[in-house]
Amino acid sequence: MRRLLKLWLVPVVLVVWELLGRLLDDGDFPPPTTIVTSMYEMWFSGPVSHGFLTEDAIGNVLPSLARMFSGWILASLLGLLLGVALGRSRVATDYVDALFEFGRAVPPPLLLPLFVVLFAGTKYATLSMQLATIVFGVIWPVLLNTIEGVRAVDRTYTETATVFGLSKAQRLRVVVLPAASPKIFAGLRLSLSLALILMVISELFGSTDGIGYQLLQAQRSFDGAGVWATIALLGILGYLVNSLFVLAERRLLVWHRQANRNV
Repeated sequence: MRRLLKLWLVPVVLVVWELLGRLLDDGDFPPPTTIVTSMYEMWFSGPVSHGFLTEDAIGNVLPSLARMFSGWILASLLGLLLGVALGRSRVATDYVDALFEFGRAVPPPLLLPLFVVLFAGTKYATLSMQLATIVFGVIWPVLLNTIEGVRAVDRTYTETATVFGLSKAQRLRVVVLPAASPKIFAGLRLSLSLALILMVISELFGSTDGIGYQLLQAQRSFDGAGVWATIALLGILGYLVNSLFVLAERRLLVWHRQANRNV
């Protein structure tokens, strides 16, 4: 019954939306067919040589994805390195705990004006501001989950590795990181969703390209279908990125699921 509900819920919602959109005939609430048509015209009506991507898609969607993944990768690396170091030293964590609590409580969009001022006059001011916003908001799930995951490693594992003569680097690579990886991957997955959101928000300020820039332009020109098309595109991108990450996570952590089944 639940499977049937999941299968039929989306089509039913779309049909009701289509009927309401046509009945109301409001430019700010277009039917799904109008939104899909707008998406096709904006991004997917290009030549075969460009993979059916239009110039708008190449000039806006691809740069947005590049910024999102660049910020996410940078934040993930920083969060992982700091998380491992702090997770293995409770004393160091106690020193920075208050700072972390303050930092993660600050909404990243509020720092946009600060980043604009900090990077003003630099060669890549806009890009630096966007990446800084993404990195600041994305780093916390990775950092905190890595700290928690490293701390939760059973001491028996590390002590056994020490008895077998493994060096610190070997213990980290063979014991600590694999044991903490489920927590780390949970943080990476959450941070990827945040990266998409912050990418759009950062592109609303001073950007000359990107999905967020297109969303702002559609709103300013009172293009309701364009606004909804951009929102739909973001939803699709978020779903695809999350699905691909979950697929990669399952393949990389297949040993973890098998171990849990055997417990």
